[in-house]
Amino acid sequence: MPETTDQLHAWDREHYWHSFTPMAGYEPLVIERGEGSTLYDTGGKAYLDGASSMWCAALGHNHPRLNAAITEQLGKLAHCTSLGMGSDVAVRLAKRLADLAPGDLQHVFFSSDGSSAIEIAMKLALQYWRQAEEPKLEKTKYLCFNHAYHGDTIGATAVGGIGRYHEVFGPILCEVIRVDPPDARREPDCEAALARVEAIFQEQADRITAVIIEPLIQFAAGMLFHPPGFLSGLRRLCDEHNVLLIADEVAVGLGRNGKLFACNHEAVTPDFLCLGKHLTAGYLPMAATITRPHIYQAFLNQTPEEDRTFWHGHTFSGNALAAAAAMATLDEFEERTFEELPAKIAHLGERWCDLAAHPEVKHARQLGMLAAFDLEPTGGFLDENSTGRRLAQYALEQGVWLRAKPDLVYLAPPLNVSIDDLDRMCDVIAEGLRGAADERG
Repeated sequence: MPETTDQLHAWDREHYWHSFTPMAGYEPLVIERGEGSTLYDTGGKAYLDGASSMWCAALGHNHPRLNAAITEQLGKLAHCTSLGMGSDVAVRLAKRLADLAPGDLQHVFFSSDGSSAIEIAMKLALQYWRQAEEPKLEKTKYLCFNHAYHGDTIGATAVGGIGRYHEVFGPILCEVIRVDPPDARREPDCEAALARVEAIFQEQADRITAVIIEPLIQFAAGMLFHPPGFLSGLRRLCDEHNVLLIADEVAVGLGRNGKLFACNHEAVTPDFLCLGKHLTAGYLPMAATITRPHIYQAFLNQTPEEDRTFWHGHTFSGNALAAAAAMATLDEFEERTFEELPAKIAHLGERWCDLAAHPEVKHARQLGMLAAFDLEPTGGFLDENSTGRRLAQYALEQGVWLRAKPDLVYLAPPLNVSIDDLDRMCDVIAEGLRGAADERG
């Protein structure tokens, strides 16, 4: 006999330690199935997925094309190692990503998640400077931005800039150099921020392995938007000071920003491009780190006595089922999603402009299929009575799942969300704002 919802809730509380969740106050929400932009819990209640299951469900849930691709691949090969061999579908995916990526990005290293993709880029950058034509052994540090988030493995945690995620782990983290990012809410142009980076480069570029950035938007920082020109200006500074550039597009890449890659907005080719989340539309764990020929060449042995190999790997790197899901996702992007995207982006913009007129709303902003606004802070990060968390709770009761934040509301729906579902999400947010205002009289 299937377990009851109450039994599942009890097991959820007792045994399932959830990501980024204060477990003392956790209220179970157990999802049983999904369809399109909608999730259904074990009691049958429906929730529109306003955060794409944390920014990864690019094509919603239970998508027939992805289901079919995975099922077909399952009948041929589920997995083979990437050590000395690889599945045919992973080979095709590597070639496709090389063709799509900006500039001369050509060489693809697969992993299982965004954090791992960042770790790979960091390790490749460090080893590159030891094996380059002109080695720079003193390059051992990374320049990163305050409020950044790049993942939770040790290297990725080190280059993060959100205190609650990294401070306790200080004793095991590598040394980094931090700089304030530009925030378009307060710095409408990028000149001051670029000057901050340049000042650090002038003093320490000879010790900096790479700079790592979330292009255009720092998601976990509260949807912090960079002003136009900052990314291209950073690329210029990296070139001038001989510093590598790592672009973390795990969250912002592959359509969320309105283009295939965020770097496309400013015609930038990073030295490393890290992808995840949308790569398989959230179906299966897969990420990719793509790099340029001059980096790759430094890892090729020139004589039998040399050992320039990148001794790094993941058990599930290049997994065949995940690669099949990624290929199907890119097919859907090219054949349908990107054709329909401009109209949806425009419609989201219109609805967000309406919300921006509400007196509770501050700094409304949008890029592609991501829209956000700030609220007046009314409590600490965990304060359940903050306006943002109360609004998210109201939305949940109305059947819209939003990621609760104390002073921020954002919408990041699946890229193929229907206009009707998009309108329903915005309507519920508007209702929640009116309710919050009425409570304060």
